[in-house]
Amino acid sequence: MNLSDQSPAKAAPGTGKRFLKVGVLVSGNGSNLQSIIDHCEAGSIPAGVACVISNKADAFALERARNHSIPCAVLDHKNFPDRESFDAAMVRILREHSVQLVALAGFNRIVSPVMLEAFPMAILNIHPALLPAFPGNRAQRQAVEHGVKIAGCTVHFVDSGTDSGPIISQAAVPVFGNDTEETLSRRILKEEHKIYPTVIRLYAEGKIRVEGRRVLISQAQEPVDLFLENPPL
Repeated sequence: MNLSDQSPAKAAPGTGKRFLKVGVLVSGNGSNLQSIIDHCEAGSIPAGVACVISNKADAFALERARNHSIPCAVLDHKNFPDRESFDAAMVRILREHSVQLVALAGFNRIVSPVMLEAFPMAILNIHPALLPAFPGNRAQRQAVEHGVKIAGCTVHFVDSGTDSGPIISQAAVPVFGNDTEETLSRRILKEEHKIYPTVIRLYAEGKIRVEGRRVLISQAQEPVDLFLENPPL
């Protein structure tokens, strides 16, 4: 599937340039949301956050969005009889804001087929591990306890599984002998803030295509001799 053929990003009025409307789903602090907002406002990606939806009213991510005058909505999943009706309510809000790409940023709910069918191959997630290793919750703790020497983060398309969709981008970080879940999380988070906006830019520019499970980036240069060894060789 060549996503550029779908032309997900429309032209911004009066500019002739492609501009992607992004809806962000959150549940907590929202540091990845902040990174996306900052990159959009700086003009480094041809996109804007059209709305933010949280399933928790006290999520600090909502405050971040309001600080930038971004429309927010709170939908408590406990008020819905099932996952499908909750997702249907989110889809209605996303469509009201003409959202073209959905980005999960610390959203602690698994999306149902209702959401997947509404936004086919247009839902992203970022996970604090080098998938397919350590899917699910507390990935950083899993990495420390397993004793891996290299960890990282992954941006992937969302499918019906848990952190199982096609991988778009990954960043690696070393794991040190004295690392805890918290110290490793901080190191990984710095990389998350880099690669998530980059993937949104590539999507907005129509440079992503999917062949089976492989996600290919057009015009991407593959670096030579750029590797991470831990401990250093």
